Amino acid sequence: MTGIKFGSIKADLKPCPIEPSWVLEGNPISRNFTLSSSPDGTSSTVLWDCTAGRFNWFYEFDESLHILEGSVVIQDESGGLHSLSAGDTIFFPLGAHAVWTVDTYVRKIAFCRNPLPAPIHFANRVYGKLKRTFGAGSGAPALLGSS
Repeated sequence: MTGIKFGSIKADLKPCPIEPSWVLEGNPISRNFTLSSSPDGTSSTVLWDCTAGRFNWFYEFDESLHILEGSVVIQDESGGLHSLSAGDTIFFPLGAHAVWTVDTYVRKIAFCRNPLPAPIHFANRVYGKLKRTFGAGSGAPALLGSS
């Protein structure tokens, strides 16, 4: 079994309230639905939408997103304003902060990833290099729980 999953974007979004202290203007209503999650819990794909409002957002993980519908104005940490609409993408690294202004509605698909700690990331890169150098199944050492 390959573990490949198939689905439909017609997901039943569930309420996902924005932290009340983050709301700056209006009464934004947000919903989400997790489309997929990695077995190790480090990444997920989420469908999310939100009605009109202005709010802070603090990123606790890396997030790449693609706007599917509607629009949003993002104010970055330096005060720069960026208008995004359907078809646009943006990346927010772990620890970023942005102010979102949704005039009427926005719908996005987000690809979220918890970065590995530096020592584990380094060990994983070394393992990958060894695997490429020696080839899979040719006596390369088993690292990081591989079989």
